[in-house]
Amino acid sequence: MSDLKKVGIFVGAVIFIYFVFYLAQNFWIPEGKIKDPNTAQQVLEEGNGRYVAGKALHPNQDRDRRHETTSRGQEPFVTVLACSDSRVPVEVLFDRGIGDIFVVRVAGNVVNTDEAGSIEYGVDHLETPLMVVLGHSHCGAVTAVASDAELHGNIPPLVKNIEKAVDVVKAARPDLSGGALVEEAITANVWQSIDDLLRQSEATRKRIKWNKLKVVGALYDIETGKVSWLGPHPRQFELIRKYDAAAPKDEHKTGSTHS
Repeated sequence: MSDLKKVGIFVGAVIFIYFVFYLAQNFWIPEGKIKDPNTAQQVLEEGNGRYVAGKALHPNQDRDRRHETTSRGQEPFVTVLACSDSRVPVEVLFDRGIGDIFVVRVAGNVVNTDEAGSIEYGVDHLETPLMVVLGHSHCGAVTAVASDAELHGNIPPLVKNIEKAVDVVKAARPDLSGGALVEEAITANVWQSIDDLLRQSEATRKRIKWNKLKVVGALYDIETGKVSWLGPHPRQFELIRKYDAAAPKDEHKTGSTHS
């Protein structure tokens, strides 16, 4: 074999190995149930990166996946509370498929009884290791509250929780108005939703204390497609202690039984 051929084979092998490592780092799709919250978040981050770059893989969206989740049941690795806004397609923006994400959607990504119960189904019954409250830019519900828009029908009680978030921002930053106020209120509303979830859901509090669940906030930019991660509520354990102490005694008899 000539030296030129040997060099060609060597170069080809190097290129192949580099290509394999590139795929592993940029298009890794884990197999089996994900039980680690950091791994779950990593999968979402990588999927969002592919979506932003226009390189989505659209995993778990074929006929085989439909059959698998029908016969074996669902095993999502994350519960996501998101806004109902049609510009926030949760599975699409994270480049995931059928049975991957347990999605709860409501205008303003608020947490009241229905949302708390739905989230508990995801984190406690399906035992997802990660729960994400996903706010988004240009949120109509937050904008309406921040601008004191006239609301009708069932919308006022729906967005009542958002008023708390807006009030927090106004108190801390009385200099803000218009778009700047809305932007800060959107972030504050994510924290408010986590606060409301911890207050209403003993099951969620328990799973956090048992290190079986990680609850984080995130923001989706509807223009760029990018998700920015906020992490856990800055007062998470303070709130858990507060709401545990305030919980009715009989609540402790009806909480989560998963271990």
